[in-house]
Amino acid sequence: MINKIVAIQGNHPTILNPKTDTSVFLANEVQKKKYRIFFYDPKDLSIINSKVIAKGFFVKFNYNNKKFYKILKKQKLDLVKCRYILIRQDPPFNLEYISTTYMLEKIKKKVKIINDPTSIRNVSEKLYSVKYQKFMPNTIFSQNIYEIKNFFKKNKYVILKPIHSFSGNDIHLLSKFKLNFINKFIRKHSFIMCQKYLPKISKGDKRVFLINGKVCGVISRVPKKGSYLSNMSKGALAKNTRLTTSEKRISRIIAKDLKKEKIYFAGIDFIDQKLNGDINVTSPTGLKTLFDISKINLAKTFWKDLKA
Repeated sequence: MINKIVAIQGNHPTILNPKTDTSVFLANEVQKKKYRIFFYDPKDLSIINSKVIAKGFFVKFNYNNKKFYKILKKQKLDLVKCRYILIRQDPPFNLEYISTTYMLEKIKKKVKIINDPTSIRNVSEKLYSVKYQKFMPNTIFSQNIYEIKNFFKKNKYVILKPIHSFSGNDIHLLSKFKLNFINKFIRKHSFIMCQKYLPKISKGDKRVFLINGKVCGVISRVPKKGSYLSNMSKGALAKNTRLTTSEKRISRIIAKDLKKEKIYFAGIDFIDQKLNGDINVTSPTGLKTLFDISKINLAKTFWKDLKA
């Protein structure tokens, strides 16, 4: 008899927004299949006597209640007792994050872990896109001031991104090379991503959902007035959209590659039909938003393909 437990390694429900959160959306769907949900914070993961143990709590989600979750029981759980583990904490992809992948790696032959912890560690969200640069705007990854200055000479308006950040944090648009600012940025973030600015971001990007090697859905996210950030957490407005023939072709290539890498669930983004270089594998978001605007429930697809 298989234990019908789904463990979620993620941020505490008190800081999750049920209106948009994908982890809650996935948990709510699998509850319908009589699975129990166990939540734990990455800092509460341990290896004790060769067992991977998490200190957390069983929780029940209900969108109809003002308080959308109820903690049922706090306890320590041997994670091999779970059927599935979802790695869903937000980046930054730091040493704590990396350490949890090593710990979970010990049990991945006994428990299905989404996404595979070894794969998350190997598929750097921005650096992995290097293999797709022909589909991207002009982009370099560097911390060398000489190379970055040359890039500004060629591209004028440039987006600066930290390689290991998330949700549009610490992203800057510069219209000229600013030595002091960029030096400070490099000291804080080490290697950075510099990308030619695409003005059509004002019309929105496209977030594409990839599940089990298939292109499963898409939404457009339109930045609020005066912003160049399309993240929902930065006030962008979600709209229905469709992929162009080119976007479909690129999405299928990446979906196929990620499946080979044992990445089950990912999100990729296009701006003006160009891949923006973020291959979201650590905690892809947007499924609840897609459902709200289109009634397409990719949480069902997610669990069906896992055979939950």
